[in-house]
Amino acid sequence: MARSPSSPSFWRSPVRGPWFTSVLGMVLLAGITVLFVTGLLSYAAYNPGLSPVNDKTPDKGLLGFYLFAWPTDPHWLYRLNQGVHVTLGITLVPVLLAKLWSVVPRLFQLPPARSLAHALERISLLLLVGGALFEFVTGVLNVQLDYLFPGSFYPLHFYGAWVFFAAFVVHAVLKTPAAVRNLRRLREARAGETGSGEEPAEAVPSLVSPDPVAPTTSRRGALGLVGGGSLLLFGTTVGQNFDGPLRRTALLAPHGGADPGSGPGGFQINKTAASRGISAAETREEAWRLVLTGPSGSVRLSRAELLELPLHSSALPIACVEGWSTGDQWWRGVRIRELAALVGYDADAAPDVMVESLQRHGAFRKAAVRSNQVRDPRSLLALDVNGEPLTPDHGYPARIIVPAAPGVLNTKWVARMTFGDL
Repeated sequence: MARSPSSPSFWRSPVRGPWFTSVLGMVLLAGITVLFVTGLLSYAAYNPGLSPVNDKTPDKGLLGFYLFAWPTDPHWLYRLNQGVHVTLGITLVPVLLAKLWSVVPRLFQLPPARSLAHALERISLLLLVGGALFEFVTGVLNVQLDYLFPGSFYPLHFYGAWVFFAAFVVHAVLKTPAAVRNLRRLREARAGETGSGEEPAEAVPSLVSPDPVAPTTSRRGALGLVGGGSLLLFGTTVGQNFDGPLRRTALLAPHGGADPGSGPGGFQINKTAASRGISAAETREEAWRLVLTGPSGSVRLSRAELLELPLHSSALPIACVEGWSTGDQWWRGVRIRELAALVGYDADAAPDVMVESLQRHGAFRKAAVRSNQVRDPRSLLALDVNGEPLTPDHGYPARIIVPAAPGVLNTKWVARMTFGDL
């Protein structure tokens, strides 16, 4: 018996083969393409070119390109994009693991490099496997709010995606000619056989075992097992994007299950007031003031004074990078563009705004909002939600709510808003 993983006889599963690997590869090709596109859209939603506080990827260079300012219509755009990104990513985990299992003999092939092209292929394969595992692991940990990895999720996931994408492109360019040749050989071999549907061992010697053990399942059965695992993960994750009974099915999502409470403030949150060091003493009516700054100077407003201004309502969800979202909540407050008018701007030509929170630690203590978002009449400095004042965990005494913006840009416990081009 072969005892070395570099020997083809070491790998004896009869399930491995070009057909099994190709089916998994096609699924991943389509799925990872969607993941990459939705990931880039998620990056664009932060308007990273607006201000350094919104961009957590320093020294990104050309990798940080984005082609448009993030829109405010439709108001559920980020909710849809991030829901697809996270739910699909989790659903593909069994497919990724099965694909890696199916090609693991190639990682042990000897000699390590038969030519320059073969060496590049092996390097790209290692980066491809490593990049895929890194992206999926950090993504799943972020969804579960388990930040076990060193550093910030945003730059790690961002740079990891580009490493994976570069390896994917190199690997695809190098392997396409071989893949075409293998397909041609399979077609010719099948044309000359009885139509058993099994690929010949010579098509891809490193995948088909020369000494397979007795099969316990067919290749289609193995694919069914992988597909069943993906459907299970889909069914226990997708509900976090919805309200009502379906959310209870999201057993693997931190914001699945029953609503976190009852009443107008009974919808999901990530950051509590206590976790960000927000005390009742600094948010009480006598102590808290909102500071607005613009070309005409600064204005200080109490919550009572804000409630005396014209108030408007918007029905908007909260959607976060972890993939969870709420349904539309009914927010009531002062339009951000009308706050800009208090400090010297025309409301219809309001500029960007830098929003600062009372929180003293943690990411996105400050956030920048682009002018097209400021001018949208649905963008509010919210004071109430669903007919009652904000709760401390939902941002009392005031928070930002902007259509289609990532949840972290809807700053809570707002203390200062500085208007001007950023």
